[in-house]
Amino acid sequence: MAKVEFLGPLGRPSIEVDISNLQELKTYFKDDKELQEWLGICAVALNDTLVCNLDIAVSSNDKISLLPPVCGG
Repeated sequence: MAKVEFLGPLGRPSIEVDISNLQELKTYFKDDKELQEWLGICAVALNDTLVCNLDIAVSSNDKISLLPPVCGG
């Protein structure tokens, strides 16, 4: 199973999911209203590499990171 990390203000513990691509992850969270608001603005990293294509294959030992936008000074 792939591990999903919720970074920054998402403030959720990591979970493991059984998916074959990132598009399935989006479907996995379809009923979570709070997370849906974040998903539209989060960057996604697969094994610490930012990705833009949700059709990328996910393997059982992959790490998916959801990175919300942040401000800092």
